[in-house]
Parts: sequence; structure tokens; C-alpha cells
Amino acid sequence: MMKKRFIFSLIMLLVVFRAQALPPDTTYVEKAKESYYDKRVHRYRKHWAALIPTQFIIQNAGNMGVVSAGLGWDYGNRRQWETDLLFGYIPAHQSTRGKLTMTLKQNFVPWSHSMKNGWSIEPLTASIYINTVYGHEFWKSQPRRYPDAYYNFMSTKFRLNIALGQRVTMTIPNHRTKLFAKNISFFYEISSCDLYIRSMILDHAVSLNDIIGLSIGVRACIL
Repeated sequence: MMKKRFIFSLIMLLVVFRAQALPPDTTYVEKAKESYYDKRVHRYRKHWAALIPTQFIIQNAGNMGVVSAGLGWDYGNRRQWETDLLFGYIPAHQSTRGKLTMTLKQNFVPWSHSMKNGWSIEPLTASIYINTVYGHEFWKSQPRRYPDAYYNFMSTKFRLNIALGQRVTMTIPNHRTKLFAKNISFFYEISSCDLYIRSMILDHAVSLNDIIGLSIGVRACIL
């Protein structure tokens, strides 16, 4: 009986000593070793989360149609890279029907300059994008009605475009971000496509003003 009491007292002394050795307000938690399965699940979740769009864009002109809208993803250490997927509409005009367009766009925003009252400016944006028009009137390879192969390498189904522009961004206060987005950017771009650039190179009568176009738009960062 005395031996059991001695062992119990010794255990209590060890517990008290250990509690006093820990820093104040410190809780000792033993971290469980993460299994291979847990690591794989976390990795999959991270990759799937990267597919969630972070931006919403609406744009006028830019060789995409009268109006185009879509979703975007921003990434990079400074969120300087963006990938956009846009769908646009071209009214009928002289054709028998309107047409839909699809554009895949890659943007690079090298830097941003903060101003007062939550405003900032991106003095330079550079973009490259490819777009297509849905319709049987447009072809991937030259039809046989062009015997000299003049358009052999210029598909009317796809257009490669380049653009330079600027943005002004308004940051929405924290107590209002749940309503829509955390910031909204207003931008403009000056763009041209491969077909126009080729025309200027081959025909000296075509000037720079003839091949460039102005587009404006709004970009809302929703995440």
C-alpha cells in the first residue's frame, strides 16, 4: 500500500513539474503525422480550387464583337498574369444573321501604382489572344476557289491579336466586398490582328491608323 502511494505521489510530482516547465498560456499539442492520402487530397483540392474563376470581364470591340463577356483567372506572385475566356456577339449588319465569337486571352500586368482613397493605376497591360467566329462562312484552310494559294496560311476561322492598354482600379471597402467584388478596373486597349498587320506590311498605302482599334471594358475581381 505504501509502495502504491509512493508511485502515485511521484507521478503527480512529474505532472506538476512538466506543467510548470511550459510557458504561460501555452498548450502542448502533439502534431499528428500527415499521411500520404491526406497530402494527396490536399493537393487535389488545391488544384481544383485553382480552376475557380477570380474575375468577371465585359468588353466592347477589340476584334471580339460589339460586346463580349466572360470569366478570368489571375495568378503569379503579384497576380501579374491573367487568362480570360470571353464570348462575344457580332450583329448582322450586311450579313443575314448575327454571329458568336470565342476568345482566349492572356494578359500581363507588370506593375501597379497605388493612389489615394483606394484607387490605383496599371500604366501598362500587354495582351495576346486568339479568337474565332462561329459560322460556315469562315474556314480553317483555304478553299479551292483561291487557286494561287494567296490565303493558304491565313485562316479566316481564327485571328491572332495583340493589344496594349492601361487600367484604373477602384478598391471596394471591406464592409462592402460581400455585395459584389473586392475591386473594379476600368480599362482601354489598342489592338490589331495578324491580318491587318500583314496588310500594312504588303501594302504601303495602309497606315497604322487603318489597322489599330480601340476597345474599352470593365473587369471585376470577385475573389
